[in-house]
Order: sequence, then structure tokens, then C-alpha cells
Amino acid sequence: MGSLSEILIVGTGALACLFAAHLSAAGVQVGMLGSWREALEALRGNGVCLVDEDGKEDCFPVQVYDAEASQLPPTKLALVLVKSWQTGRAAQQLTGCLEPGGLALTLQNGLGNREILSGTLGIDHTALGATTIGAALSEPGKVRLAGPGKIFLENREPASPPVLEAAAALFERAGFPVEWVSQANSLLWGKLVISAAINPLTAVLNVPNGELLRRPSACELMGAVALEAAAVAAASGITLPYADPVETVKKVAEATSSNYSSMLQDVRRGAPTEIDAICGALVAAAGAVQALAPLNQALWLLVKALVQSSHGRINGRTLSASAPD
Repeated sequence: MGSLSEILIVGTGALACLFAAHLSAAGVQVGMLGSWREALEALRGNGVCLVDEDGKEDCFPVQVYDAEASQLPPTKLALVLVKSWQTGRAAQQLTGCLEPGGLALTLQNGLGNREILSGTLGIDHTALGATTIGAALSEPGKVRLAGPGKIFLENREPASPPVLEAAAALFERAGFPVEWVSQANSLLWGKLVISAAINPLTAVLNVPNGELLRRPSACELMGAVALEAAAVAAASGITLPYADPVETVKKVAEATSSNYSSMLQDVRRGAPTEIDAICGALVAAAGAVQALAPLNQALWLLVKALVQSSHGRINGRTLSASAPD
């Protein structure tokens, strides 16, 4: 298969909208599958809108599919960008629409997403990738680039699936740099360590990323969590893509200083977070190698308690229970 002209994006959150906008702008036929009602309505009415630094909007057409739809059009490539707690649902939805030779590619946060997808779709119909691209929603269906980055795709031996190679060309056509790597798990864990150190702390403290650097105690804790997560990676036989996890986490927090993490945004909505796939997954991984991860366990439970106790309220304000998928 030499090329792709269409793609199904599973999700309607920030990263899903960013990919949809760039791909549609490049002439790709984009379908978006989701359950977030506000986003579905906005996408149906206006398409997906890319917002630049000056607030200017450019909107692009997408085909919108409700997650409750009984039938989806056949697709060769599904890009899975839902929150990790929605991966099982996404896998079930894709069982009826992936064509022979089709592929579900995950660029999601956290651990276990590929395993969930392959458990339902089969290993030959799933692929693992990672991305360092940042995106932020200004409102449903409207997205801005929050940080440039790359897409990393796992280079399988002896050859990657034709659909995955075609997907790489499609991403580059849309302006996203692509790099092939032999061990995508290394990148996945590299991002996991950063997410574990930054996201839960911003959620608990209700602050943007950069504030963690300005509070000495928070900065010390952020570094300690990063070191603990890196130790779990090493005990699990994973080589991280950087030598110093503490300095790496600090650089990311500085580069994204004005951003509010997706976990904080979820907590503010009173919505489920990805804490299970981040700190929870690190605790499970530590247990599998007979190690401990007390800091990650504490953050895991704190964020879960924060959402459970809010009942849709934080700082005295009533929050929507809906969540971007």
C-alpha cells in the first residue's frame, strides 16, 4: 500500500483536534470518533479549528461519528488518541471497521494502551508510537499548538506494516516530523516519567506546570518522583531516552510553564483522569519487579481522592462531568 488519503481519529480532545486540523488542511479526509457531546456538536457545526498565537482561527472539514453509532465506515488507519481509561471502548468500536491489513496506532499517554488494543484487535492490527507534540483546547473543537515536537513510530523487524509506513508519509505531509525508533517502549517510558513527575503535582496543587519550578518544595518533590519512576524503568529493563530524569523534567516544566496539564484540566472538570495509566501503572510495574514506588503511589491515591471527593466541584465551583475523549 503506497499511500493513505483518509484516516479515522478516535478522540475529540486537544491532540486529536490538532492532528485532525493539520491532516485535513493537508487534504486528508479525516473522520473523528468521540463521545464528548460539546465537541461533537462544535465539530459538526464548524469543523475543527486551529487557533494561532494571535487568536486567528482556521477551520477545516471533518466527518464526525458518535461513539454510540452502531456502524462505522471501514478504515485502513485508526489513530487512537482517547484518554487511557477509554481505550477498551475504543478497541471494541474498531473491531467492526478496521479493514483487512488495517491498523490502530496509539500515540496515547501512559502504559498498557497497546496491550488493550492488541488484546481485542490482535497484535498484527496494532502499532505503538509516541509524540512530544503539545496541544491545548481553547474550547471544544478549537485547538492551539502548545509545543512543537515529533511523532515517534516503532520500526518493526524485518519490516513495518505498509499501513504504518503510509501513515508516516501522511503525518509528514501534514507538517509533523516523524522519527522511526527501534524501541518505542523507551520513548513511552521516557514520557511516562515526565508525566508522573509533573501532571499529578499540578493537579494536586492546582497550578500551571511552571509553578512547580517556582516553589522549592514542589520542585524537590517533582525531581524525587522523576528519580523514583526512572528507577522503576531501570528495574524493568527499560533504557530511558535521556540520561538525567530530573533535569529533563525541569526543562519540560520550563518549556511548558504556562500550560495547565491535562490532568489538572480533568480534575477541574471533575472528570476521570489518566492517573491509573501513569502513576498507577508505575506502581504496578514496580510491584512486578519486587520494587517499591511510594511517591508515585501517594500521588496516584491523592489524585484519585481529589476527583472522588470533588463530586464535580473544585474551589466552590460546579464543574461539568463531561470529559474530552
